[in-house]
Amino acid sequence: MEDGRRVLSSVVASQIQTHQKYGGVVPELASREHLRAITPVVEEALAQSGTEWKELDAVACTYGPGLLGSLLVGVTYAKAISYAHKLPLIAVNHLEGHIHAVVLEHPQTALPALALIVSGGHTHLYHVRADFEYELISRTRDDAAGEAYDKVAKLLGFPYPGGPILDKLAPYGNPKAVRFTRAQMKGNALDFSFSGLKTAVLRWTEANAIADEVAARKRVAASASADEWLAVTPKATLDLIASFQQTVIDELLSRIAKLTEAHPVESVIITGGVACNAGLRLAAAASKIGVPIYFPTPGLSTDNAAMIGAAASRKLRKHDLAGLDLRAKASLAL
Repeated sequence: MEDGRRVLSSVVASQIQTHQKYGGVVPELASREHLRAITPVVEEALAQSGTEWKELDAVACTYGPGLLGSLLVGVTYAKAISYAHKLPLIAVNHLEGHIHAVVLEHPQTALPALALIVSGGHTHLYHVRADFEYELISRTRDDAAGEAYDKVAKLLGFPYPGGPILDKLAPYGNPKAVRFTRAQMKGNALDFSFSGLKTAVLRWTEANAIADEVAARKRVAASASADEWLAVTPKATLDLIASFQQTVIDELLSRIAKLTEAHPVESVIITGGVACNAGLRLAAAASKIGVPIYFPTPGLSTDNAAMIGAAASRKLRKHDLAGLDLRAKASLAL
């Protein structure tokens, strides 16, 4: 990352095929894959950027929140680089990285802003004040939105990760065909809950006896096209998928609409893996939220190191550095 604005290289080692056979991320396998991939990824990033160690000003890493085993690999490797090459070490919160993925691509993003971080592990809403100070406004109390997508997809016989497949199929169904009860939150009414929605889908599958079509989908290759999935997905199930997606989108955007009325902001940031969702992007564009809404491109929506470099660049300018006693933290507030 150059000057916090220009990505010289961005290398991602995907673990999807490793976890696909288990229907979700296996923490032990994730940390082993991180350990296996980190050296070649770092070497490839340096090679693509045409950069040598002596040209670097600092090294940054994510230290939380996330899976502890995976975080330990990155933190330990970054500390080794810092020590060996005498480079300042910068610790970055993973969630702050997602916010900076948007600011990196949309430098016109004005603060204060409302930031929705929505992924397989997180559904958080933050008020982002001037100089990137954060106030947590609401979060999910159970499943993250992306986790709900993957669990519903698994119930219907789609492979992991199922969220992108449901997004592709949702336009072929009627989003008003299946009525889901919206969660009524006690305490903070702005918090999210998606476990009840997932359970409602389970009850629908039981009531509609779709075991045969689920079995048919499990025989389809994970890399299948939308047309191939459509061939084994009846209209009733497409209606369910469309209704599920519409409910999730309504839950997300309704919170944003309420908050932009209560908290005057200059812009809205929607980031994280679920920010790739075409239905969410279209609905946000059509919404009547009265401020600009910014998404990262798909490549910077899912987890990547460029967003960590962008957040780290600002910390470097402020001389906000970490020591070699830095520790990974699975649970870390922003």
